[in-house]
Amino acid sequence: MRIEHLRERSDLGVISAGALRSLGVANPWLKCRPGGPWQRMHPGVVLLHNGPPTRDQHLTAALMRAGPGAVVTGAEACRRHGLPARGTEIHVLVPGSVRGSGSLILERAVPMPASSDVDGFPVVSASRAVVDACRLLRSSDEATALVAAAIQRGRCTPASLAEEARCNRYGTKLVRDVLRELGRAESVAERDARRLSRRIRLTTPYWNVTIADAAGVVVGRPDAWFDDVGLAWEIDSRAFHYGARDYERTLARNSRYAAAGILVVQTLPTRLRDCPEAVGRELKAAHRAAGARTRPPVRIVEVG
Repeated sequence: MRIEHLRERSDLGVISAGALRSLGVANPWLKCRPGGPWQRMHPGVVLLHNGPPTRDQHLTAALMRAGPGAVVTGAEACRRHGLPARGTEIHVLVPGSVRGSGSLILERAVPMPASSDVDGFPVVSASRAVVDACRLLRSSDEATALVAAAIQRGRCTPASLAEEARCNRYGTKLVRDVLRELGRAESVAERDARRLSRRIRLTTPYWNVTIADAAGVVVGRPDAWFDDVGLAWEIDSRAFHYGARDYERTLARNSRYAAAGILVVQTLPTRLRDCPEAVGRELKAAHRAAGARTRPPVRIVEVG
């Protein structure tokens, strides 16, 4: 049978050995020997060329090996959701029992999680993908980076991740610890900021309000806002600024502040905790500088 016809019956060049036999290829594995025109991807799964498989071909072969009803999770699912997950393994959840091979992880799931079509593949929710990816990590820094990116980019919420980890507790201690630490860091940083603001006796700031310019265009939502002088205070945790995109967003935010004439003080939670006196002096100096120039035409707005 002509190779063009076989490719037409394949999925991205990936085809099962059973399908090949039904099409008249008596022993597909002969063509998968070293130097042959094809290659074996997994038991019973053949790629109809001998070059490097694409990521989509890897995933197609994994799902073909896994069988009907399988869904993609873990690092590969995270990447399909636009998250910077590490790891080259492909993690697939299956309704029955089947063994993986090499970098393919096949895990039985009861019940099977819901999935949606992403790039033509059945992929679990971002929350489930992040939790399953963290189950295979050993570094809290890597887990923190992934969880922070998922929350920062709006793919998940802390609540959805916590619920997924609660329902799927096997191997989820790392992600639960990360969520607990991030939550503690946020609450402690806000508490420390409020205490410092009271201690240095500046004008009471507004907390987490939305600021717009004279045209009504939203400029930002600072952690603290000193409305009398138009001063923003941002407590920027490193955990939520991993990666080039996060850095770009921070630069864009600061550029909007600058364009609107808003002075901004940026403080790390660790510095707020360890050097509150120095942070207080910087904040008071910035408040004086903001008060010495004409207040910019910005205002607090309600966001529905």
